[in-house]
Amino acid sequence: MKPHWSDFDVAPAAAEPKNSLKIERETHKLEKRLCRQVGQAIIDYRMIEEGDRVMVCLSGGKDSYGMLDILQKMQQRAPVRFELIAVNLDQKQPGFPDHILPEYLKGLGIEFHIETQDTYSIVKSKVPEGKTMCSLCSRLRRGILYRVADELKITKIALGHHRDDMLQTFFLNMFFAGKLKGMPPKLVSDDGGHIVIRPMAYVAEKDLIRWAEHRQFPLIPCSLCGSQENLQRQEIKRMMQQWERQYPGRTETMFTALHNVVPSHLMDASHHDFKNIRVTGIPDEEGDKAFDAPDLIRTHVPGLQVVAA
Repeated sequence: MKPHWSDFDVAPAAAEPKNSLKIERETHKLEKRLCRQVGQAIIDYRMIEEGDRVMVCLSGGKDSYGMLDILQKMQQRAPVRFELIAVNLDQKQPGFPDHILPEYLKGLGIEFHIETQDTYSIVKSKVPEGKTMCSLCSRLRRGILYRVADELKITKIALGHHRDDMLQTFFLNMFFAGKLKGMPPKLVSDDGGHIVIRPMAYVAEKDLIRWAEHRQFPLIPCSLCGSQENLQRQEIKRMMQQWERQYPGRTETMFTALHNVVPSHLMDASHHDFKNIRVTGIPDEEGDKAFDAPDLIRTHVPGLQVVAA
């Protein structure tokens, strides 16, 4: 019988000396969880299909390294055939170690492409000193990567955003842009010509940190923007971390909420016809109940085990 994405697993852990058995067991559990969550996201949103050429955008950070690593593992046992092409954009940042990624990718034996474009000078010339550079940098980077995707005949562009990135984006839009909008796991690019996927949509950042430490990826810090600790995203991240410390499990509950949207209980008339609401005579348990008490919530999100008690 043909295998399925959800059948994916990793090989059993090899026998180890007793003093390292616990660490090995935990690492093996982490690997299984990462593979299961990525596989489930691929299933849920049909991210990768037969014959796809997937461009794995590699920045040199823990997230993109982790994405490439897990996708390579899954490629070996996936129910469909697909290719992986690692792509890095060298933005000519001063001091950028441009030898690290080519050496690492050659060692993997994977097809890769390094695109060199001096976006650093453009960003520095356009953005006033002390202002956030991320937005302009991101737009320039997207345009270049879309062009490269066309040249390489790519069918899917994979980005390394994880669960925490998606939640942070949701709160950024709500607090600062007045929108209930997040970071979707799959979308059509803003130029209309590409499918962008986020295979790590169900993966927690803390797991990627642990995996990067285990795999000892040759991490490259982003030095273009410096630390920029006052960025709005950093503020949101700290807020979420504080919530998680105070209320363990809140992150999972918030992420579950992104899968359970109730337009009739929001205020967007373009998504629910409030003007033409009429009496139906049919009881509706959800009718005027604005809050779902935690002890009544029993929700499962694929790839997660979330039960609010």
